[in-house]
Amino acid sequence: MNLHFLTVLKGALRGIAVLTLLAGTAQAGDSWYPSKYGTDDTIGALNELSPEKTLQASGLVKLGKTYALGVETGPDSPAYSPRSYNVTVLQLDDGMGTPLGSNKATGNDDLMTFWMGIGSQIDGLGHMGENHMYYNGNSAKDFVTPSGLTKLSIDKLPPVATRGVLLDMAKLMGKDILPEGTAFKRNEIQAAAKAANITIEAGDVVLFHTGWLNVMESDPKRFMAGEPGLGVDGAKYLASLGVAAVGSDSWALEVLPGENPTELFPVHPELLAKNGVYILENMDTRALAADGATEFLFVLGVPRFVGAVQAVINPIAIR
Repeated sequence: MNLHFLTVLKGALRGIAVLTLLAGTAQAGDSWYPSKYGTDDTIGALNELSPEKTLQASGLVKLGKTYALGVETGPDSPAYSPRSYNVTVLQLDDGMGTPLGSNKATGNDDLMTFWMGIGSQIDGLGHMGENHMYYNGNSAKDFVTPSGLTKLSIDKLPPVATRGVLLDMAKLMGKDILPEGTAFKRNEIQAAAKAANITIEAGDVVLFHTGWLNVMESDPKRFMAGEPGLGVDGAKYLASLGVAAVGSDSWALEVLPGENPTELFPVHPELLAKNGVYILENMDTRALAADGATEFLFVLGVPRFVGAVQAVINPIAIR
């Protein structure tokens, strides 16, 4: 074997090694799991919460004024088809309301049959993924069962008490109600934060005000047919800041019609599966926007429904 051939061979091997390294790097860079919070993590961006963060957020309370961010949950609540709501009121004892005991106690009970993803809701990390893969590389076959999720379920989430931020996109764009198809990308989010004179921080809950919830009251069919909302670029930007959750006064958070006509709900897996960021839908931000609120204490005790994918919620903003 001559020296020239050895030199060429060594060069080729070095080239192959470099290409292999680059390929491995590209593959690792394209992968969205394991999570930055660890291979066994199941709560995603809620890891950004801390006692220090809660204490800091509590300092935003100056007025003692509270805001219910949840809409009423009922038969007419915003709901993605075929989700629905039904309640049956039952009387105790023999079903006829016979008084109980010498004190003649009477009462009522209720039987609820409804979808968790109705009205104001939180989407858990087991809600949407990509090609049957969910947050932190969990495959659907390993944790999704007909009787509930065995991992990533709502009942495992900790209490949330952190800084809330309101980005008034309607005000930024000079409209009472933004039209459907209006996308919020990095630039629009940065402009809204600058207008509000705030800096979005890790562990924050970011809410968008678009005025879209008003459409539900005037034209429910239009409300469910589309919406202004978060674009994929905006979702990636917020996730890069370490936010805990993102919500809006719309039924799906993300812009509809979407930016890419071949994709369906791309923002959901971008936030939930790839970044562990929770989604809050149908948030009633109208009172906050009317008061010019930009930051507040956000409080949510997530309902502990065992195995649930999502849950009806009524978060509270306190100023």
